[in-house]
Amino acid sequence: MRVAVLGAGAIAYGGAAYLIERGHDPILWSPSGRRTRELAAGKPLVATGALEGEFQPRVASSCADAVNGAEVILIALPANGHRAVFDAAAPHIRPGQMVAISGHLSFGALYLARKLADHGLQIPIIAWGTTVTTGRQLSPTQVRIANIRKRVDVATIPTEASEHGLAVCRDLFGDRFVPRSDMLAIAVSNLNPQNHMGIALLNLTRMERGEAWGQSQNLTDAVGRLLEALDAERLAIASAIGAEVRTIREHYHLSFNVPMGPVGEMSRAMHERGDGTLGPTGLDTRYVLEDVPFGLVPTERLGRLVGAPAMLHESGINLLSAIYGRDFRAENDLLPALDFDRLSLADLRALCRDGWRKDALVA
Repeated sequence: MRVAVLGAGAIAYGGAAYLIERGHDPILWSPSGRRTRELAAGKPLVATGALEGEFQPRVASSCADAVNGAEVILIALPANGHRAVFDAAAPHIRPGQMVAISGHLSFGALYLARKLADHGLQIPIIAWGTTVTTGRQLSPTQVRIANIRKRVDVATIPTEASEHGLAVCRDLFGDRFVPRSDMLAIAVSNLNPQNHMGIALLNLTRMERGEAWGQSQNLTDAVGRLLEALDAERLAIASAIGAEVRTIREHYHLSFNVPMGPVGEMSRAMHERGDGTLGPTGLDTRYVLEDVPFGLVPTERLGRLVGAPAMLHESGINLLSAIYGRDFRAENDLLPALDFDRLSLADLRALCRDGWRKDALVA
């Protein structure tokens, strides 16, 4: 299957390598064009870690070149780049194609659905609760794939296309996808923002000093208790909307193959097993710059909407905004474009079920 992979970081590279390993035909597009120059010149993509090998993904010269002829368009870059990539891709998407958002955040699928509706088009848009691969880009031609997740939550809008969307995901990346009721459930499935915020806040000076520090080693019992308290807020929101999602303990167990228990103990087991994942080595990290505006802020808004305020999430946004001297709430460019604060819960449910159609909104 031909897959347009829009992005050129660790997730895009890891996804492209894994797609080739499974016999598919990915074509990479870098929005800036810088990261893929060496691959475009013929150098192989070298993957290490959970997947080892040299791969030769094709490289597109433009977004149109990547999207034209692709059966699936995979959005694989941080959420603070989603709107620009959605805007670039939308004019080139055609009937019969599908879009999958790897690591869906901030109701981005609804933004894309609205853009496509402006072009008179409604196609299936698949939202993943997280990414299939994790890892780091080591150079413009190298990626270390730390992990290939065993379970990834998935939903499709419109929901009538859910079975087709699930089948395509499994064809591309294997039988690891867990169907959820709708995209509203996916909105509370992604644990990365809450986990990254807690890890970053309690290891901030290590980050600021540029230290090399092991993430699992420094996710101590105290950090674990904060993450579980944040998780309780997310689970309360999920309960309020009737969504079934996994807990943080289940997430760690399924993602990292460690025995169930308190998160601090699970992280310690990862460290003792030899997990070498390093934490961020600077303040310029997606743990904050992506996950606060595009992960925590939507959770805050959704919690208020359903009557389950996430006070620790809100406090984290306030603290990190003060620490960075930035208004992270104002940096989310997706929610305002959806007029999110004007939506009722009934409106939001309809949009997550039916996609962006005028008749989807409740009068």
